[in-house]
Amino acid sequence: MPSIHVQAHPGKPPIVHSPADLGLAAAVQWLSDNRKEIRDELPHRGMLMIRNLPIAGADDFAAVRDVLTDQRAVYREQATPRSAFGRDVFSSTDLPARQSLRLHNENSYTLEFPGLLMFCCLQAPGAGGATTVADVREVLARLPETLVDRFRKVGWQLRRNYHDDVGLPWTTAFGTDSRESVAGYCRDNLIAYDWIGHSGLRTRQRRSALVRHPVTGDEVWFNHAAFWSRWSLEPEVLQALRLSYRDDGLPFDTAFGDGSELTAEDVAALNDAYDHATRRERWRPGDVLLVDNVLAAHGRDSYRGTRRILVAMGEPTSLAACSPTVAPAAA
Repeated sequence: MPSIHVQAHPGKPPIVHSPADLGLAAAVQWLSDNRKEIRDELPHRGMLMIRNLPIAGADDFAAVRDVLTDQRAVYREQATPRSAFGRDVFSSTDLPARQSLRLHNENSYTLEFPGLLMFCCLQAPGAGGATTVADVREVLARLPETLVDRFRKVGWQLRRNYHDDVGLPWTTAFGTDSRESVAGYCRDNLIAYDWIGHSGLRTRQRRSALVRHPVTGDEVWFNHAAFWSRWSLEPEVLQALRLSYRDDGLPFDTAFGDGSELTAEDVAALNDAYDHATRRERWRPGDVLLVDNVLAAHGRDSYRGTRRILVAMGEPTSLAACSPTVAPAAA
């Protein structure tokens, strides 16, 4: 009878070892035989790492993805640079090695987002570079009750300013150079927008900060409120951005859903909860990390050396199916 053995250690994601010395076809068959057990672990644990898979490139990873997912998901409203390798497989991010990424739920600001993320290691860096994860049920439990209550009532607001010289231009983020197409997308997806000058764009959207998992019913912390807050930036970076773009022109910023400002203390409390819930495991080639995108946040440690991590997204999930406490709106 096919079975898997899950190893759980404090501070690390749970790990399953595939049988040693399998070829790709045999590994895909092993995954197929154990698919139900693997997927059944996710609502309980939020994430699961599978080791020893014979994955040599993007096509191998796509074959593994297609066994473990029912439907591919689309990456919407892009925010970080990625490389595409075909078959809906991308680099996890192309940001500089020295830059870490705070924990976040993928596309928490869109009306439809991937329910499942899959990361794969082709080459592990010499030091650092873990894809960090955290169960956002635990994050929620660690947050101050008064702060949670406020977010539950008013949600959170994302503010983006698209510039040519910092971050992604709007043509890349929306995948089109047509202003009419962007305007239509924004109207359809409850995003307020203003064109600024020749090539600038400003958008605002209100979203729920807390949702419920569509299968388990667990209430979770699900947003980018800390990830994109000005108060999560290094002070010298924030100062430089303010000098260049003023307070209302920062590439990213967040607020409470009613438009009132987050304080540095608010954001510090959010980041502290993430830090206490963080788990990490050093990558090895052939590792695949499955993340339930509603139950778990993910991020990235800075690193040294060459790091080749791929990502694929699956199981499209609508915000409406997750019982948001605040209705989405153009802010």
